[in-house]
Amino acid sequence: MKRMYMPATHVLIDMANAAVLAARDYVEGLRVAVLARIAPAGPVDAAAADREQRLLHGFAWTATTVSAMGAAAEWAGQAAKAGRFTNTEALVLRIGLGEYLAQLVGGIPMSQNEFARPAEFGMVAEAAQLAGNGAVRAFLERGNIASHRAALTDSIRDGKLPDETLDETLDLIRSELRDFVSERIAPDAHGWHLADALIPDEVVAEMAGLGVFGICIDEQFGGLGLGKLAMSVVSEELSRGWICAGSLGTRSEIAGELIGANGTPAQKSMWLPGIAAGTVLPTAVFTEPDTGSDLAAVRTRAVATPDGWSITGSKTWITHAARADLMTILCRTDPGKPGYGGLSMLLAPKARRQDGADFPDSGLDGSEIPVLGYRGMREYVLSFDAFPVADAALLGGAEGQGFKQLMATFEGARIQTAARAIGVGWNACDLALRYAIERRQFGKPLIEFPRVSDKLALMVTELIFARELTYSAARKKDRNERCDIEAGMAKLLAARVAWSNADACVQIHGGNGYALEYEASRILCDARILNIFEGAAEIQAQVVGRGLLAQQAGSAAAPGPAAGGPAIAKAG
Repeated sequence: MKRMYMPATHVLIDMANAAVLAARDYVEGLRVAVLARIAPAGPVDAAAADREQRLLHGFAWTATTVSAMGAAAEWAGQAAKAGRFTNTEALVLRIGLGEYLAQLVGGIPMSQNEFARPAEFGMVAEAAQLAGNGAVRAFLERGNIASHRAALTDSIRDGKLPDETLDETLDLIRSELRDFVSERIAPDAHGWHLADALIPDEVVAEMAGLGVFGICIDEQFGGLGLGKLAMSVVSEELSRGWICAGSLGTRSEIAGELIGANGTPAQKSMWLPGIAAGTVLPTAVFTEPDTGSDLAAVRTRAVATPDGWSITGSKTWITHAARADLMTILCRTDPGKPGYGGLSMLLAPKARRQDGADFPDSGLDGSEIPVLGYRGMREYVLSFDAFPVADAALLGGAEGQGFKQLMATFEGARIQTAARAIGVGWNACDLALRYAIERRQFGKPLIEFPRVSDKLALMVTELIFARELTYSAARKKDRNERCDIEAGMAKLLAARVAWSNADACVQIHGGNGYALEYEASRILCDARILNIFEGAAEIQAQVVGRGLLAQQAGSAAAPGPAAGGPAIAKAG
């Protein structure tokens, strides 16, 4: 039987919506204040944005926080309409809005030691006015309070988790992936991590059989033809077992979108069926040792030859390179055009590792980069020395389009990274909850100590807010609407939540959390990378802040550097 949609529920959700509206008004006032400081006479240029980075990023974090509040309020409203709004959902909404509203008026964490506070923006009076709003004041006073946190932790301990229902298809996908992860990923993930082993081929094949690598590839090429929301669910559930399982599909997602959106008919027919089937494993080859996020400075050269192209240069942080079959390589085909205009994308086949050689192809060599976490695929520096590629490898058959083609994939890639972060955050929460129930100190389980209970309640609450922000961005992408700002927001918040959850998980484990034998240590290492790849947090804040200022001012933010400066730290 469905739970009745009680008047008290109407009151709570109406109050939540009123608080969100008040917070949005505050963000609009903040936008005006920041715009006056950064660009009082006109458009926001790169120099002004760089000069006032802290203000710009603080604005981005504030807007992101309010967007997450709005997404959570929408989630609560939909659950209520469907009769799924229980006390658990009510507690999440109360605690989350109480906490995030308190951050708005007190200081939003941009990192562990950087806070965006109203006084920096000259918004002290406006913050006080926000705090005095009736709905806001109610959440500040009776939202994130001890009794609510304790009640939420009790609900979670009893298995009453917040609503995650989407639709019949997506719920089935979630259920199938969760079962697969519990049987084939979670039991062995820590052993694979400690051994720094590649995720086994047979597991990759099983994932392929579930359609993991073809979620968004068109059905005519063997994919499932679903959208970014489905991709988010898949990435979340796989990453809940191990981030590397969730990340195996990232390269397929990027390559599939690059080729599906830009490839010639022959390129689509040649590569997409294999990518969808998991028989072709791609790797993204974009970042260079001295360029990082500055893609305009890419120096790897592709010189035209009678048979095609000859590639020379170096790339770094190339994930899963040794076992990959296809490289999507961003390189400079026109040295006469500086910056982005001379860049092209090449689809370069390569041989997998064989007979003890990671890179058996002539003209291609590589060395592994040892890493703390995010194992299972391995990271490499690649060196190209006259590496031959066929003429048909030029994506779309057009030179000078590489950066534009790559930029178009960033929305989906960042949504997927946010979903992976949600999965890692859930993994941390699962481990912390189990340990807090099983571990006894001073004659009772850890979960009965308020500081432990508080951590668990906020871990779950922030996950829901970040998850719904991610799903909101995915839905917008599925409607074929531009969502670079929303994707950046989702990635920004979800990565922070994954890291804070991983840190709380270790803290709940105490000394055992620092021991390699406990999974908590792996989660901490895995979570840390999420704030760096697919655009570091600072890059995301730059993109979000500049995009919002331009968009709200009445002119749509242009893609790429005009909207947000450098776009990527590494493809994760």
